[in-house]
Amino acid sequence: MNAKITKLKELINQHPDFVFLSGAGVSTASGIPDFRGKNGIYRKNPHVEYLLSHDALVNHPQQFFKFYYAQMLLDNIKPNIVHNKLADYEKQQKMGWIITQNIDGLHSLAGSQQVIELHGSIHRNYCMACYKQYDLEHIKKLTPIPKCVCGGMIRPDVVLYGESLVNDVINKCYQVLKQTNLLIVAGTQLSVSTAAGVVNMFSGKHLVILNDTPTPYDHLATLVIREELTNIFKHL
Repeated sequence: MNAKITKLKELINQHPDFVFLSGAGVSTASGIPDFRGKNGIYRKNPHVEYLLSHDALVNHPQQFFKFYYAQMLLDNIKPNIVHNKLADYEKQQKMGWIITQNIDGLHSLAGSQQVIELHGSIHRNYCMACYKQYDLEHIKKLTPIPKCVCGGMIRPDVVLYGESLVNDVINKCYQVLKQTNLLIVAGTQLSVSTAAGVVNMFSGKHLVILNDTPTPYDHLATLVIREELTNIFKHL
């Protein structure tokens, strides 16, 4: 792996505007299970897509929030070495933007400011009736179904199954990707259309894939490192 780490360092040093696409595998070292990995949520519950869907939120809110609170709002979750290193790169002006599939907010908690959250964030919530905003700590106290002071149901500001990405978010991704020649993809199998869509937007020179399993885009990459992410970042 040493030669590949050396190559990765060279690419990062040569492209101080690089963009980093992070998937669920970036947060597993923080104690957050991924979706499709060997210990992922899908392995434990085959109904995940429905339980985290718009239909479940509207028509079966008690089921939705029981699953959401148990699986998405985990306690004592902190940024890991990957989040912290990326925040350091940003402070040192050695990178451009982070585009993340994750809704855990850990990139921001680590100190990164240039973050595009494809699927929103658990830290933002709003009333479906009056649109009053609520933070995560407030939501945790409102069970089993969070209700606003107006009586409306509060929902997380995240993209659920059956919902579309926000156009402004897609446009922002396109803008930052066209300004760099290095896209580093980490912790995702690139099997979900949103992640694959980000890679397909990229028309720059170097695609790097850091993932412990193969992806459908490996053959297009300048560099592929199949290793656990914390091991890779320890060498950076």
